Amino acid sequence: MIRIYRYIISFLLILILLPDALIAQEQATEEIPDTVTVPLKIRTGVEISGPVIYLTGKKILNAEGYVSVDLNEKLGVYFGAGYSDYKYSQYNYDYLNKGIFFRTGIDINFLKPQVAMGKYWAGMGIRYGISFFTSETSTLTHENYWGKTITSLSPETGMGHFLELSPGFRAELFNNFSIGWSLSLRRLLYPGTKKDIRPLYIPGFGSAGESFSAGIGYFITWNIPFKKLRVVIKPEEPEEPLEEDELSPDSGVETESQSLGGRRPALQPRIR
Repeated sequence: MIRIYRYIISFLLILILLPDALIAQEQATEEIPDTVTVPLKIRTGVEISGPVIYLTGKKILNAEGYVSVDLNEKLGVYFGAGYSDYKYSQYNYDYLNKGIFFRTGIDINFLKPQVAMGKYWAGMGIRYGISFFTSETSTLTHENYWGKTITSLSPETGMGHFLELSPGFRAELFNNFSIGWSLSLRRLLYPGTKKDIRPLYIPGFGSAGESFSAGIGYFITWNIPFKKLRVVIKPEEPEEPLEEDELSPDSGVETESQSLGGRRPALQPRIR
């Protein structure tokens, strides 16, 4: 059900933000100047779906924020950090996991500068993530022929590593205030513990039962302009109209009648 809610929210965000981006693109394509001024910004944002999910009664809390700095009209450096508190229970054990995680990498904007104008971002983030966590089984119940045994597993610390691709979209609704969403496609490099006792959950990565995980986040962002960059725009050269001769079927081959100015050559008698 939570995934359905997330997809609905993503669709509504697209409906809200996409018309503004299309209008900006249409205005940009009507008249493309030789140069365009793009504001470079420092961005700081927070992820809002994690606390909301926790408040609905789920036994998992994810709190995450990030800071990014534009290097130019296309590239930016990214640094994110967060905290996770995960609880899981079933009929014979209770599992706890909590820790912090960090992500760092680059953001690539696929939009043209005259379309983005420092307000719109649609691209891909490439990140490296590291997670520091403590996991424990506070209660473990085992029952067999000789009776029931109740025990526990002491806390263990771990440090996991993963890679992440994060495509997404962001748009500025108000002056220097943006909202957006991003997908997270993660590949686990190292779970942080021995193979036989892999943790159930890794902060920042998700369920550690598989080597791949996916998620989606919704962000509100505050933008701080710090520099203006003038970007040269190369206008596309219009195609020259074809001449009448070029439009003819034989435009690629010069016939004998064309080489003689349109006159047909006289027939020469054969002499035997």
